[in-house]
Amino acid sequence: MATMNLFNSDAKPSEEPLYNIGLVSRMTGIPVATLRVWERRYGFPQSTRTPGGHRLCSEKEVMRLRWVKARVDEGMQTGQAIRALQHLEREGRFPDAPFTAIAPAPLAPPADPSFSVFRERLTEVLLVHDTPQADRLLGQLLSLYSMEDLVLEVIGPTLHDIGQAWHDGKISVATEHLSSNFLRQHLLMWMSTGPIPFAGVAPTILACAPEEWHEGSLMMLGVLLRRLRWPVAYLGQSVPLADLGTLVRQIKAPAVVLVAMTEKPVAALQDWPQYLPETVQGNKLIVGFGGQIFNERPEWRERVPGVFLGESLRQGAQTLDQLLRAAVHPSL
Repeated sequence: MATMNLFNSDAKPSEEPLYNIGLVSRMTGIPVATLRVWERRYGFPQSTRTPGGHRLCSEKEVMRLRWVKARVDEGMQTGQAIRALQHLEREGRFPDAPFTAIAPAPLAPPADPSFSVFRERLTEVLLVHDTPQADRLLGQLLSLYSMEDLVLEVIGPTLHDIGQAWHDGKISVATEHLSSNFLRQHLLMWMSTGPIPFAGVAPTILACAPEEWHEGSLMMLGVLLRRLRWPVAYLGQSVPLADLGTLVRQIKAPAVVLVAMTEKPVAALQDWPQYLPETVQGNKLIVGFGGQIFNERPEWRERVPGVFLGESLRQGAQTLDQLLRAAVHPSL
């Protein structure tokens, strides 16, 4: 499998056909019937077919479709939008070409297309409760950047900014909940609509430590793993270790990821082996952990059994990907 651009922000979108037409429809917001009409009338998008006759599109085609849909939503005719896209591609200006190259967008990226600017804009529109505008901004960013960079460089910092604004008394609880849940809903959606996962592989379980309620980083890790085609079972906040052990045995999970941010939850993680005794006895289950407390107090890396996944989400996803490949898919 060709590794997607999780670890190299300059990498081009994959041209490997991975997404079926239903998934492409959900990822782009374009109805399946419309996709079929476009393909028949314009030869767009470019898809391949499985031996069973099912269409598959690549990551690159999904980006092209999002770009065209954005132009159509702005009032451009479909054929004109497709021709404009092809013109940009002939000139080598797509996907890096700004939206304003064709027509002014209602929410065009600013002149300084840096992640910090997008982060500030996304935070700004969420804090004034303008979720439709936030949706449009995310759609435009997905046409310009990879999902990995959007999650790591924009969504994560925005969640932090929103939490900090609440902590500093600058916004109400209601505003914090509305803004954070808007981003969480998108992360959960992206986690469920990633590329087709590896066949025959049980999901990796993602769980917060007992009494750990901060789940943003765990959600982002779930999106990154799904982008790497690993199926995930997302449990979320404050999972009792006894229940976690039961689920691991029920679904025969190849790996468990545990997240802790502060002292009390991380202390509870020291006890996980008693709920997964078969792991201690030589089972191949991978148990990885991470979170803010392991960066602030590195001594906890030695106190908690298992594998410390790294100091950043990008590093954590990379480490887990390598462990899963070695344990589950050595051929990869």
